Amino acid sequence: MGSKTKLRKDLNADSLFEHLHHQFKKIPDLRSNNIKIRLEDALMSGFAMFSLKDPSLLVFENRRKKEESNLKAIYGMKNIPSDTQMREILDNVNPVELRSGFRSIFKKIQRGKKLEQYRYLAGHY
Repeated sequence: MGSKTKLRKDLNADSLFEHLHHQFKKIPDLRSNNIKIRLEDALMSGFAMFSLKDPSLLVFENRRKKEESNLKAIYGMKNIPSDTQMREILDNVNPVELRSGFRSIFKKIQRGKKLEQYRYLAGHY
C-alpha cells in the first residue's frame, strides 16, 4: 500500500502560481501607459517557459500558439506575449525585482515542511 501525501491547499501548484502572479504585480512597470501586455503576464510567461522546461523561446512560442487557453488558465495570464514581446519586456526588468516573489514562494514551502526531505549536511537544502 502506498502512503497518501496530504497536499496543503496553499502549497499546490495553483496556489503557488497565483501567489507568484500576485508578487509579480508588485513589480513596477516602467513602460509607457500604452501597453498591450501587462508586466506580470510577461513575467508569468517567462516562469511558464522555465517551469515547462521549454528549451527556447521558439519552442514556448509554438506551445503558446497551440495551448494558449491552457497556459492562461494554469498560469493566470490574461495575455501571453510573443517571443519578441517577451524579450522586449523582460530585458528591461531588473532581476533583483524578481527575488521577492521567489523568496516568498520558498518561505511558504519551507514553512510547510516540504523541503525537509532535501536537507543534507548541517541542515542545508
